[in-house]
Amino acid sequence: MTCVISALERNWFLSPPWGQQIPPVEVDLWERVYINTTSTFGYCCGVTWYQDFWLYSVICDHDTFHATKYQIIGTGRAESPSVDKPAFALGDRVILPCITHGTKQRLVLGVGLVNNSWCYALEMISPTLSQTLTTPNRFTSVNQQDLIRVLL
Repeated sequence: MTCVISALERNWFLSPPWGQQIPPVEVDLWERVYINTTSTFGYCCGVTWYQDFWLYSVICDHDTFHATKYQIIGTGRAESPSVDKPAFALGDRVILPCITHGTKQRLVLGVGLVNNSWCYALEMISPTLSQTLTTPNRFTSVNQQDLIRVLL
């Protein structure tokens, strides 16, 4: 029974939540965006798969907030970042060595800049059949040094 559960969890963590093809993102990292709700400009500093859509992190006047594609408009102009490009891209397979049980492989479901370091959103807990008010957040943010690339 344990092997069956492990196989199910492995398939869950390595199956993209968006289906066969990754949906395109509306704006690129460091692209200048217009924010509809505040009528201001900012820069995209992250994107994460959230439920069934991309959620964008936008820096505006030293504050970071989250927006959907309906709340921002890309300008096509990119800011030259002061940090290196992210080592991993959305949908990449990575190994998280610190996991003690089950599969260590995960999919990168988000990329974001936190304190001038790239962090990656990974799903850590498989979903439960019944959602309750005490269901923990299944996702975590992991820094680049804690991940190993999976070569396919």
